[in-house]
Amino acid sequence: MAGCTSRCRQGVLKLIQSLQRLVSGTLTKDKIDDELEMTTVCHRPEGLEQLEAQTNFTKQELQILYRGFKNECPSGVVNEETFKHIYAQFFPHGDASMYAHYLFNAFDTTNNGSIKFKDFVVGLSTLLRGTLREKLEWTFHLYDINRDGYINREEMTEIVRAIYDMMGKYTYPALKGDVPQQHVDAFFRKMDKNKDGVVTLEEFVIACQEDETMMRSMQLFENVM
Repeated sequence: MAGCTSRCRQGVLKLIQSLQRLVSGTLTKDKIDDELEMTTVCHRPEGLEQLEAQTNFTKQELQILYRGFKNECPSGVVNEETFKHIYAQFFPHGDASMYAHYLFNAFDTTNNGSIKFKDFVVGLSTLLRGTLREKLEWTFHLYDINRDGYINREEMTEIVRAIYDMMGKYTYPALKGDVPQQHVDAFFRKMDKNKDGVVTLEEFVIACQEDETMMRSMQLFENVM
């Protein structure tokens, strides 16, 4: 069981590396063809045409990503524990467990405690190649922890603390007792236009589009995924 979990972690890391190469353009057509030829077993995700329609990846890209996912994770799913171990490797100087928990839930759209290939690829397609509106909507749903359609102060405080924990000793400014609350207060001053104590999707999207700093922060997902 432990060996299977280890192979699954390695497989998803390979998947993320492939995605980074796809996005950067370093995975060329020739390389795609070479990798497809190296496949001894043809791994073809179910509903390939549907996945191509739902994402911004080509059929060939999806086949390569699926091969890496399925070869290393024969069960076809990634659970939260494995996801946390994978994500922690990107932030060795901090504790990424809580943020990874929220990120896992955002990918786990069916709320069944596991991420299938479709969940993972659809989410990453949005973050890496989606429109600005799609990225903002995805981020909003990440922050909307209880999925009630609003971001409240408690949710934002949990997200901010999770980010500080994840960044660890490289957090700037250094974390003090009132720093998370200051960030939450600033967030709501900019986002909560009607001052009702919660932020709606439209408030979030409009405020982000009007704020250059927030727009730059959207690149964080691309840097860590």
